[in-house]
Amino acid sequence: MEWLANPQVWMALVTLSALEIVLGIDNIIFISIQVSKLPVHLQDKARRIGLLLAMFIRIGLLFSLTWLMGLTVPLFTVVGNEISGRDLILIIGGLFLIWKSTMEIHEKLEGGDEISPNSVGTTFGSVIFQILLLDIVFSLDSIITALGMAEQLSVMIAAIIIAVIFMMLFSAPISSFVERHPTIKMLALSFLLLIGVVLIGDGLDMHIPKGYIYFAMAFSVIVEMLNLKLRGSKPVKLHQPHLDESNDDKI
Repeated sequence: MEWLANPQVWMALVTLSALEIVLGIDNIIFISIQVSKLPVHLQDKARRIGLLLAMFIRIGLLFSLTWLMGLTVPLFTVVGNEISGRDLILIIGGLFLIWKSTMEIHEKLEGGDEISPNSVGTTFGSVIFQILLLDIVFSLDSIITALGMAEQLSVMIAAIIIAVIFMMLFSAPISSFVERHPTIKMLALSFLLLIGVVLIGDGLDMHIPKGYIYFAMAFSVIVEMLNLKLRGSKPVKLHQPHLDESNDDKI
């Protein structure tokens, strides 16, 4: 336990925690948009489960270093690009994120307000399943970053736990803010589209620094918040398919 007295270890912990929080922004946005489809009394539960899954998945990946290293071994070549298991996960995850974001935009702008034929229980399960799939893809980035910045496994685990606690504290206010402002929600979905493109680019060895995406998103949100403050216009109502809550007791 001598590393506890090492200031470099504490610096690594602070840096890693900050990076995990930044890299978890896309995860928070995806979870916020997904859980908004559920009845209000189930949203906090789904949000907590989603974030806890993210934490356990990332910690589990840390204990699977041999498997992670095996993901970087080329499996085949496409147009001169060597594709590994990690690349396949990123490409498939990116395509799923682009498809999901496009469908969400269509549903909010072109969809109807009809009652969904699915039961609440089925919808709750599908939301958690989709969050789980994206957690795995988003976790690869954060875990690879952690492996490159710290040698102590306990430091990496602590950073992940701190980041998840931080996200749990702020995910509900962020979700509420996004739901109240339709333009912010559209910007969030556009952000997820860009993240999907970045994931596909990473899978094809065309690395796009995420800092550019985060800066563009932050700048757009700041501009829109200024618009909201100066103009104070009444927001439009996005389509939100209502769920049949007659089956709430199943949860």
